[in-house]
Amino acid sequence: MPVNALTIGSRDRQTLESWTRCSTVSAGQRERAEIVLAVAGGAGISGAARQLGVSRPTAIKWRDRFAAGGLDGLKDRPRSGRPKTIDDAQIIAATLEPPPARLAVTHWSSRLLGRHLGIGDATVARAWRAYRVQPWRQGTFKFSTDPELEAKVRDIVGLYLDPPRNAIVLCVDEKSQIQALNRTQPILPVRPGLPEKATHDYKRNGTTTLFAALEVATGTVTDRCYDRHGKAEFLDFLKLVAKAYPRRKLHVVLDNYHTHKHDDINRWLARHPRITLHFTPTSGSWMNLVEVFFGIITRQAIRRGSFDSVKELNAAIRAFIDAYNDRCRPFVWTKTAEEILPRSTRKPTSDAGH
Repeated sequence: MPVNALTIGSRDRQTLESWTRCSTVSAGQRERAEIVLAVAGGAGISGAARQLGVSRPTAIKWRDRFAAGGLDGLKDRPRSGRPKTIDDAQIIAATLEPPPARLAVTHWSSRLLGRHLGIGDATVARAWRAYRVQPWRQGTFKFSTDPELEAKVRDIVGLYLDPPRNAIVLCVDEKSQIQALNRTQPILPVRPGLPEKATHDYKRNGTTTLFAALEVATGTVTDRCYDRHGKAEFLDFLKLVAKAYPRRKLHVVLDNYHTHKHDDINRWLARHPRITLHFTPTSGSWMNLVEVFFGIITRQAIRRGSFDSVKELNAAIRAFIDAYNDRCRPFVWTKTAEEILPRSTRKPTSDAGH
């Protein structure tokens, strides 16, 4: 047998050939498989090196490693180097502790922690990736302290999942202080490879308040814009909603804004018993589905708009809602009260593992 000859079993050959085709295999592993297959195919060391653009020592190395250890011989071996002076667990434990007061920072960076522990910042970064620790990020949370939390959650969720027969469920709220902003320069339109661009500065041309009532069953929105958002405007909007749904029982989901509970509102409701208000828990306005619609109109019609006046802003809002009602779909609530309640209150003890 020639010195450069190499014999590969059928199963090993099948595996090596799959490595050369697989997109998830590393480039180094693919190259080693190609070297072994080329040598075994009769190209020899020099031929395999020329064919694959590698050096003769590289071809010899992986031929010998495969001949001695099979497929396992093509794996990376542990590299020599200085042993770790601190393990990942110690790095993570230090990360979870606040930085010393002398540093006057709110959270660790990899360089600060590396200097503090006497190791390289790359070592810290690797440990953070391994344990999915991201000190530079910050989320938000809010626990409700409403004493009627459970009753309100079950009430609102019950309206969404099992609405009363022959009644309409509406989600009502106001989006206040919507600014009519006009950019100081014309907006540059989107181009291939370039996003739409707008100046960072703008001129304020007044504000408006959008009142909206989202019909849960269909997704349609009843709206009106006002200059203010007091009890008079809210009462006027309730009358508009009542007129839009004549002779039907209405169940209206609202947050706890004080104008929603004003005596004038309560007296009007007493004269219109077909309308029932349901209040979300304190710090639970996310349960009001109209908030989802407010997010949609902000992203699609307001945030990137440019308006010379409040009148122009109101017209844009009106045009968007008219078009939206032509294409709207119901908002489907999926979580039960039993799934929501355990996550709505602070646990008496922490479940952190440190």
